[in-house]
Amino acid sequence: MTAPTSSHSDATRAKAAWEALLVAHSVLLRNFDSEHIWSDVSMHEYDVLHTLRQHHGPMRMRTLSESVLLSQPGLSRLVDRLVARGLVRRHKDPQDGRGVLVELTEEGRAVQRRIDRSRGRSVADAVMRALSPAEQEQLRDLCVKLGTTAPF
Repeated sequence: MTAPTSSHSDATRAKAAWEALLVAHSVLLRNFDSEHIWSDVSMHEYDVLHTLRQHHGPMRMRTLSESVLLSQPGLSRLVDRLVARGLVRRHKDPQDGRGVLVELTEEGRAVQRRIDRSRGRSVADAVMRALSPAEQEQLRDLCVKLGTTAPF
């Protein structure tokens, strides 16, 4: 069985949808970045803290790098800064001496929770201002569908 071919208009529509998603993401991030909640950590640092909290325990650096929007070297430098500030700890994986585990400290957990409350309100306000409840559900469903699409 051959894969269905798409027309030029299908590809143009898909590209326009993707570009609209990127613009919305960029605008929202710029607005969130300008808020006063980022005094303790940057948005990228928060992303790492949030990802570690969602994981509920130590996380391999390799797995963490697949979950955040940073290059491996950039993530390593960022984790070094978080370790130096006492927000995360890094140690060898006891099951694989080549692997490195990263986990939140109590202070890191407290910082993440404090920022999460403010960030959560900002995100909710922005989304509720722009979208009806039905549109919010549709957006979530579409993003989940895009996020679980098999690799190319």
